Amino acid sequence: MSQNTMQDAAQGVETTATYTEKDVLDQLTKPEVQQALTVLVENLPKLAEMTTILTKTYDIVQTVAKDEVLINDLKGGMEEFVKPVQEKAKGLAQAAIEANERSREESATVGLFGMLKMLKDPQVQQVLRFSQAFLEVLAERKNSGK
Repeated sequence: MSQNTMQDAAQGVETTATYTEKDVLDQLTKPEVQQALTVLVENLPKLAEMTTILTKTYDIVQTVAKDEVLINDLKGGMEEFVKPVQEKAKGLAQAAIEANERSREESATVGLFGMLKMLKDPQVQQVLRFSQAFLEVLAERKNSGK
């Protein structure tokens, strides 16, 4: 009984192979498949060159990805770049929070003489010069069409 089952299975494989061969032959007789094969054959040198380049690139990427020393160096370099920016951003955020708290606590009205007094402050002058220059740059860009 098992011998019959094995023979049936072998016949099934042969039948499947025959169908597959017929399917492949049917596919190869189609004009669009023949045209595609012609294009592939014509471009084989380019495809081989691209495959070589991609293989070399893959090998390099794999080597770099596994190089712990390089990864640690890149990580250290990024930290050296990001840390000062991060500290400055934290400082600015803390100053903004503190200024917000102070402005909420202060209930005095800023009058005309108070504003004139503030205009003498070097920090206020710096902000006003920056604001003026920033607005000029925006106007120039708008006029030039950028």
